[in-house]
Amino acid sequence: MLHAAVLERHGKALILPALPGSGKSTLAAALAQRGWRFLSDEFCLIHPADGQVIPIPRPTPLKNESIAVIRNFASDVFIGPLFEKTRKGTIGHLRAPAASIERMKETATPTWIVFPKYQSQSAVMLEPLSKSAAFLKLATNSFNYTLLGDTGFKAIKSIINTCDGYSLCYSNLDDVITQLDALPNNGR
Repeated sequence: MLHAAVLERHGKALILPALPGSGKSTLAAALAQRGWRFLSDEFCLIHPADGQVIPIPRPTPLKNESIAVIRNFASDVFIGPLFEKTRKGTIGHLRAPAASIERMKETATPTWIVFPKYQSQSAVMLEPLSKSAAFLKLATNSFNYTLLGDTGFKAIKSIINTCDGYSLCYSNLDDVITQLDALPNNGR
């Protein structure tokens, strides 16, 4: 189980592992409004037997400025009541797309691992990662890597061996989506 947002296109999963505050939920919400199937914003479940991503679409907690960003990005989204003055500021939950819920039994094949980081006023920088760097970053974002021992190691190794890994710095959602839509092997 990874701390990551996950989206799918053409049966292929885009895994976005990142620490809290990196912008992964906002990016996942935006991608879901531009043709990517939303699988999760917080947990990436990988089945250890077949390596497939298991969808768990649920409401996405958007925080502070991200609420207005997503409302401006896609005016037809539904964000529930806002909870102000929480430990993390103002929080609103974005409804998962109906199509994601309808297709929640359809797994996806891990294809890309992108480690996102929102940086105000930054141009999009999508840079390939070595397999070893991607392995270390992915293991760091796993909830149960050490608990699973050899099974966890093999699961992470399998994902790394079958996926292209990238680091990503972005600020503009339209620009970053254009870059992610152009990832190799996306089935277009």
